[in-house]
Amino acid sequence: MTPPGPDEPDNNADRAEETDAERGSAAEGVKKSGSAESVEDTTHARYGDSGPRLSPALIATLVTIPVMVIVGFIVFAALRPGNSDSTPVDSYAAESSTPAECPKFLAALPQTFEGYGNKTISGTQASWPASKDGDPVIVRCGVSRPAELSPTSNLQVVNPVQWFITDSIEGSGQAFICVDHRPYVALWVPVNAGNGPITDVSAAIERTLPRGPLDFG
Repeated sequence: MTPPGPDEPDNNADRAEETDAERGSAAEGVKKSGSAESVEDTTHARYGDSGPRLSPALIATLVTIPVMVIVGFIVFAALRPGNSDSTPVDSYAAESSTPAECPKFLAALPQTFEGYGNKTISGTQASWPASKDGDPVIVRCGVSRPAELSPTSNLQVVNPVQWFITDSIEGSGQAFICVDHRPYVALWVPVNAGNGPITDVSAAIERTLPRGPLDFG
């Protein structure tokens, strides 16, 4: 190839400059493209566009479960035996008329028990409120004969009164009916009350109420 003369333009040099410019432009474009992709990736990572979206049904389920758990705890607390306003002896049937012996017997009961407040008498019932949470000690005079009492029933002898267990609730307490004195006396002993209430109530029964035969119906 004949080299260009002194006055002729160097087309090869111009093409070389154009090629270098094109390469620089392409490199700049690649650099900008990479920066844009990097910014887009950062945006996705920042605003959480990756990963599956939760369906409305799943969100509703996740919200409902804690609410159901809270409601369950509230219902459990409301129905727990220790928080109940009544005890088994409150539902026992009573004699049609108030026995004449009941006022004297209720007056002879202790004024208090360890861990419980002072005695309160209402009609044929005496009660001692718990100092802390829990059921009161309750005595009812003049309840009906327990229908479940039979010759094979196990009786507990305390001081020396004979008691028939009519109800036993785990974690709450036991209910008894004295079956060898008249009138029949029901007693509710909370689970943490110990032996003091049944011992002292038995002594009051023995002092003030007449003995009667075991009636098996």
